[in-house]
Amino acid sequence: MSITDQPIITEPLGPTDLRALAGLKIVEFAHVIAGPLAGTLMADLGADVVHVEDPGRGDPQRNAGPAKDGTHLWWKVSARNKKSVTLNLRTEEGRVLARELAMWADVVICNFRVETLEKWELDFVSLNKINPKLIMLQVTGFGNTSSKRNSPGFGKVGEAMSGVVNITGFPDGPPVHTGFSHGDSVTGLMGAFSVMAALYRKNTDPEFRGEWIDLALYDGLFRLIEWQVIFYDQLGENPTRVGNELSAAPAAVINTFKTSDDRWITVTSGTPRSVQNVAALVGEPIEEYATAAMQVVRKARLDEMVRQWILQHTLDECIAEMTRLEVVASPIFTVEDILADPTYRERENVVEIEDPDLGMVKMQNVFPRLANYAGKVWRTAPALGEDSDAVYSQALGRTPEQIAELRAAGTI
Repeated sequence: MSITDQPIITEPLGPTDLRALAGLKIVEFAHVIAGPLAGTLMADLGADVVHVEDPGRGDPQRNAGPAKDGTHLWWKVSARNKKSVTLNLRTEEGRVLARELAMWADVVICNFRVETLEKWELDFVSLNKINPKLIMLQVTGFGNTSSKRNSPGFGKVGEAMSGVVNITGFPDGPPVHTGFSHGDSVTGLMGAFSVMAALYRKNTDPEFRGEWIDLALYDGLFRLIEWQVIFYDQLGENPTRVGNELSAAPAAVINTFKTSDDRWITVTSGTPRSVQNVAALVGEPIEEYATAAMQVVRKARLDEMVRQWILQHTLDECIAEMTRLEVVASPIFTVEDILADPTYRERENVVEIEDPDLGMVKMQNVFPRLANYAGKVWRTAPALGEDSDAVYSQALGRTPEQIAELRAAGTI
């Protein structure tokens, strides 16, 4: 039984694949958002990502969100640039194939319950024995070292635990979650970053013994609110909700305002000079806003004056005058605004790609942008099991007859 090191690439490529992560082999025993997003980010930069799904049901994310003519749209983006294989992990034969995939891979991403992985011998300790240099990213609700290691968790719970929900909203209102899968998405970003750190170590340390990345759903957001712990530790302050302002920048002008033509604009400042520019906009003496202490005293006054000034001008008038005075501001973009915006066009932030179900579709381009080894969007999400034959034959050396037997047995 051979396990080849050749990457599975179905996209037509030139003689040399210059995408930054070309040749990196990743297997995902993960579903929904956090773990798979880490894989998608790396697939965008050329990694060969095999997404393992249940033969009958597939990844539940396939059915998330709105659909057009029965085709769910979110999935087309969230699983782009990947391979889909089906595999029944509840059978021993399925778990044998799973372990072979782990032997083939450089990285395994998983988000099953800890006890389930251990029972199936797909945990890091088990896989590290058969692939000593394997990197595993394991995403759980509360972390593997927690007493709640086997408790189910979702991104919104991670957001609540991190502290971010506590400081989001207005003082007289309830805590507010952001309008997208914030906790899951930041976990995906942190996961991809962690894998890159482990790969650097692998590539520079001849004695690399593999790596196990234990990532809880609250870890990423908790880390990003850098100031909350030290503020409480040193000042005894428990940060609270301040609307559109920032708890860590009480002297700055930061808020959203409605224009005379019923549009919304955000005005922000982070330095004494930028606050003085805002003061000049509404006719306030700029010398009265020269220091942070002076700004604190006049903060509420300036905020109200800006509100009234903007309410008397259209969005275009506001942007023109603010640009002239170097006031940092922006319209609150809708998706329609994004698609019409010249900066987005100049940066080629949106791409159009053909999908077998929907025809031409638009979606975000690859981020981050690399100048010399750039990624690309070369396919939308694959159909369930679309790549099973290619992966099991090219990666695991199965013959067409063996693949047919696995399919007949319900293993794939």
